[in-house]
Amino acid sequence: MIKSFNRKKLGDLLIEHGKITHDQLREALEKQKTSSKRLGEILVDSGIIAEEDIITTLEIQLGIRRVNLGVTDISPEVTKLISENLALKYNLIPVYIEYDTLYVAMSDPLNLFALDDVSIVSGYEVEPLIAGTKEIRNAIAKYYSSQFAQKAADELTKEHSSKQVTSESKEQEAELDDVKNAPVVRLVDTIIENSIRSKASDIHIEPFESYVKVRYRVDGELREIMRTPKETQSALITRIKILASLNIAERRIPQDGRIMTTVDGKGVDLRVSILPTVNGEKVVIRILDRENFLVERSVLGLDQEDDEKLDRILSKPHGIVLVTGPTGSGKSTTLYTVLRELNDESKNIITVEDPVEFVLEGVNQVSVNAKTGLTFAAGLRSILRQDPDIIMIGEIRDGETAEIAIRAAITGHVVLSTLHTNDAPSSVIRLQDMGLEPYLVASSVNGIIAQRLVRRICPMCKEEYEANDFEKEQLGVDKGQRVTLYQGKGCPFCNNSGYKGRVGIYEIMEFNKEIREVIIRQGNTDELKDLCIKQGMKTLNMACANKVLNGQTTVSEMLRVTMLKE
Repeated sequence: MIKSFNRKKLGDLLIEHGKITHDQLREALEKQKTSSKRLGEILVDSGIIAEEDIITTLEIQLGIRRVNLGVTDISPEVTKLISENLALKYNLIPVYIEYDTLYVAMSDPLNLFALDDVSIVSGYEVEPLIAGTKEIRNAIAKYYSSQFAQKAADELTKEHSSKQVTSESKEQEAELDDVKNAPVVRLVDTIIENSIRSKASDIHIEPFESYVKVRYRVDGELREIMRTPKETQSALITRIKILASLNIAERRIPQDGRIMTTVDGKGVDLRVSILPTVNGEKVVIRILDRENFLVERSVLGLDQEDDEKLDRILSKPHGIVLVTGPTGSGKSTTLYTVLRELNDESKNIITVEDPVEFVLEGVNQVSVNAKTGLTFAAGLRSILRQDPDIIMIGEIRDGETAEIAIRAAITGHVVLSTLHTNDAPSSVIRLQDMGLEPYLVASSVNGIIAQRLVRRICPMCKEEYEANDFEKEQLGVDKGQRVTLYQGKGCPFCNNSGYKGRVGIYEIMEFNKEIREVIIRQGNTDELKDLCIKQGMKTLNMACANKVLNGQTTVSEMLRVTMLKE
């Protein structure tokens, strides 16, 4: 059944509102007789009207809601209601279900035949939403390809089970034969393409006793995407090894490789890690998306005070700037953003990285290769003979690298690097634990930035509520004060998680005379931290609390990423 709906035809509506003339409509209808295209497409292709004008007219005049499919997550359970053939026939895609109504994005929401067919096939009442033609086609390619991947996996299983394997050599031959076949190629391509369209940071392909699990890490959280039969495992892993130029016969030791691919016209760099487990080889593919790394500083999430503090730190003519945090906390994004700002014709910038994550124009980048003896320390020594102005070290891992970096900073170079510590003050103790003298740390470091990434509240399902006493306590707010907070209730846009995207929280420790004096007399972490807070430094907990209070994230996310307020 179709919900109550204005049954006026598109052409009549556009004439009524002065978008096209009677002659233009008549001409388009004549073309439609010999074409499989819809009227709206013909009008747009003929240059008579822009698609945006059609969408706006339908949205304003008929009250048909517009949906942005580029940022909306659609559940596989919803797409299963409509076949891909029907979706392609009418250029539509089901978006979500609410009570007894199926909401469907259409480029022609006045097509009653399409609405009738969707209602009959799905068994739901149908409410049309409007979206652009290309937008819907991209969504069909994205969401129906998951079903396509499952179908490819099923085909691969059938092919595998039909083959009789009698020896190890014949097994390898059979696997290579599988890899050349279309199903495994389609399966791997679809897994990779969907991960990139989902804005995932990592793909996990995990073998278990009776199946293979595929998960994506999106906004820092792992989500299961599909399970394929155990029979697909060998061909799946072998296909990935071939793409990454790895040894397909070696299954006993870890291997690392790289895949360069293009998805939706955009080049993507994939880093492949293969690890032998008791159930077979586990694959993790890290997705290095240029758009996620090369961002403007305004996108990082710094407030005005921290932004000004970072400006002062970066304006120093020499010294070390450290970015610290766990893996996946956005350190590389911050470093690349800073490098882009500092990069100009008057500077010689050299980096030593493991590996080089993105090639920056105008920057000399060196990739660590331990097998040939090119370590961080060895690379850094050579860089110092290359007349550098700015040096970026991917990570300070040992005392030797730390000592060379410190001496480079003291002798007039700007040095950028990362450490793995929980907060900014503890980075000072970490450097001392590596064997550096306190006076060297105090005189060479300009600033330390500790950071984390927290999930943003979904803007489409964001709702307000009154904070309880526990939440007020964590936020440092008086229990008698009324505080309004926000949360996402979950919707198709955010895959019912209540969150969409992430934003950085920062703890910036700017070195000054008092801080250097505490370091030289070997004050402990707590003493350093108390002094920094007294001088105005926001801890990670404080920074996150500010983002909770201004409606960007939630208390539960603050507790997940930072520690409980003592």
